[in-house]
Amino acid sequence: MQGNALTGGFENAPIDAAHAFRAALNAMARPGRIYTITGATPPAPLSKAAGTLLLTLADAETPVYLAPSHDLPELRDWLTFHTGAPLCGPQEAVFAVGGWSALQPLKAYRIGEPEYPDRSATLIVEVGVLCKDAGATLTGPGIEVSETLRLPKVTAFQNNAALFPLGLDFYFTAGDELAALPRTTKVTATAENSEMGAV
Repeated sequence: MQGNALTGGFENAPIDAAHAFRAALNAMARPGRIYTITGATPPAPLSKAAGTLLLTLADAETPVYLAPSHDLPELRDWLTFHTGAPLCGPQEAVFAVGGWSALQPLKAYRIGEPEYPDRSATLIVEVGVLCKDAGATLTGPGIEVSETLRLPKVTAFQNNAALFPLGLDFYFTAGDELAALPRTTKVTATAENSEMGAV
C-alpha cells in the first residue's frame, strides 16, 4: 500500500460524513440541483465530490467498480483503506465510478429485479463541469416544475427511466460539486447542446 493511501480521508469523520450524507440525499431527492460536497481529498483523477461520496456511501458490504479511467493502484489503495469496500467488476457493483465513456456499456450493471428493484447499481459519473445552462429538461418526483442539467447522453437516461421501477441511479461529480438523476426522473432533450462532451 502506498503512503498517500493513508491520507485524504475525513478529518472529523462523524461531522464530515453527516454533512456529506445530507448533500448526497438532497441531490437524489431534488434531481438536477447542484450541491457542494466536501471532506475528502482523494488521489487523482477522482474528484473531491466523488471521493467524499464514496467515503460516505461505500463500506465493506458495498462492492465498488472502478472504471478504466479511474482504476489506478493509488486510488484502489485509498478506497480500500478508507472504506473497506471490495473492488469488483461492473456486474457485481453497488457503486461504479469513472468517466462516462469508461463506464459503458450501461447494460453491464445490475438494474434490480421485479421483487427487489433496489438491488441495482448507482453510477458516479465524473464530468468536466456541472452545467445547468442549455441542459436537458428534467421532470418528475422531487422537481416542482422542471430543472435543467447538461447530461452526457440524453437518450441513455430516457431509456433508463423507461425501465422503472428497475434501472440505474446516477450521481454526476465535478470538483466539489454533485448532482443526481434517479431512475424516476423523466428526461427531455430541449437543445442541441443539452449533452456534455463525453469524459
